[in-house]
Amino acid sequence: MYPLIQLQRLLDHTRALDFLAPLALRLYLVPIFWMAGSKKLQDMDNTIAWFGNPDWGLGLPFPALLAWAAALTEAGGAVLLLIGLAVRWISIPLMITMVVAAVTVHWQHGWLAIAEGSGLFATERTHGAIERLDRAKEILQTHGNYEWLTQNGSFVVLNNGIEFAATYFVMLLTLFFIGAGRYFSMDHWIRQAFMR
Repeated sequence: MYPLIQLQRLLDHTRALDFLAPLALRLYLVPIFWMAGSKKLQDMDNTIAWFGNPDWGLGLPFPALLAWAAALTEAGGAVLLLIGLAVRWISIPLMITMVVAAVTVHWQHGWLAIAEGSGLFATERTHGAIERLDRAKEILQTHGNYEWLTQNGSFVVLNNGIEFAATYFVMLLTLFFIGAGRYFSMDHWIRQAFMR
């Protein structure tokens, strides 16, 4: 029993560092949402066309409204996550964008974001992708400068499943419940000012 009490006391001392978890989540999500939002904003005409076109896009109603809402939510959300302001509030529309992305873009491809040929979430689609990837590597090794092409990483086949959208949703859900964290967030300092 005594070692368990000691362990509990040790864990209680780690609470002084509990601000690190929400800070890490926020800083991890900032570049993801900044890149997604700013990319949409840089070419809004094509973004709106992609949101609205049922043949090669998402086929969503009100494409201009939804494209602007998504782009501003992602880019603005990145800024708010960075400074830790209104983190619980911005988590809600960011979670909605992840649900919409998962359902409209990624759902049909299954779970995996990167194709793998075997494993729990592998499908016939991902197994076929690995065969094509292996063949592409053979062609590049025979007819291309394969060492140069792969010096910064190996080739993969994007499966475009819901894995990343679901992961970001869970991270945002966590921030929704725990908030921005202490010390390194505007939310903390605003709360401190009002508590005084």
